[in-house]
Amino acid sequence: MPGAARMALLPDGRRLHLQHGPIDIVAEAFGDSAEVEAAYRQAGACFATVLDDLVAELAMLRRPLGGTRPALKGPVARRMLAACWPHRARFVTPMAAVAGSVADEVLAAMTAGRRLTRAYVNNGGDIAVHLSPGTSVSAGVVNDPDRPGLDGRIVLSADRPARGMATSGWRGRSLSFGIADAVTVLAGSAAAADAAATLIANAVTADHPAIERAPAVSLREESDLGARLVTVAVGPLPAHARAAALDAGLAEARAMQRAGLIDSARLALQGETRTLAPVEAAGAAAA
Repeated sequence: MPGAARMALLPDGRRLHLQHGPIDIVAEAFGDSAEVEAAYRQAGACFATVLDDLVAELAMLRRPLGGTRPALKGPVARRMLAACWPHRARFVTPMAAVAGSVADEVLAAMTAGRRLTRAYVNNGGDIAVHLSPGTSVSAGVVNDPDRPGLDGRIVLSADRPARGMATSGWRGRSLSFGIADAVTVLAGSAAAADAAATLIANAVTADHPAIERAPAVSLREESDLGARLVTVAVGPLPAHARAAALDAGLAEARAMQRAGLIDSARLALQGETRTLAPVEAAGAAAA
């Protein structure tokens, strides 16, 4: 087991760093200094038990969801289940929402009873956001992690329902069935965005000799994906293959948006992108 959870301010004196085992969070709160200090203490107290609680239920969290809703106990585990349950008709385990759920839980603890204008919890790119009326936050978007550089910017504003964002793809920390370089999703929570981004990224796929796959357990023995094939390399693809893969992912994103599960999405593959605008914005554009 990893050592104790660590909590410290970053050198800028504004942002909070929380780290325990594989969980690495940067959080920031805005408001009166006393309120911010109290918020950080609350976040640290919550975070101290997050990993241990997850490990206690890890076996259940790695099981595919099906007809019977599992009786999970921990608050993060319950968030993971709630985010993934609407997708249970396909293969999905609650682990698809773990990073976003941790971000949501820490944000909830950080803001409880506090008077903050804004706050965010960034858990490796899965971000939970608190916004008071009239405020907003922006985040940069990177299409290709192998070539860092901002490819766009997303704004979450208080007048919109999205309070979470997440990114998934075959190049990221998690294993993927798909070939997307990056799928970024906005949703009502970071957990919901995390689950959706995972599944939309899985849907961005193609059958082509340039794509290399391997059993998930051959890469990570403990993977909840078992022997299912995951993407390990994607060579240059012809235009028709890129277009078909992105269109498949976009169709998945649209279905989730119609079901009220996500706000919007952005899909990237080898220099090409597809964007699913929020419903109101899409309607305005059509008008």
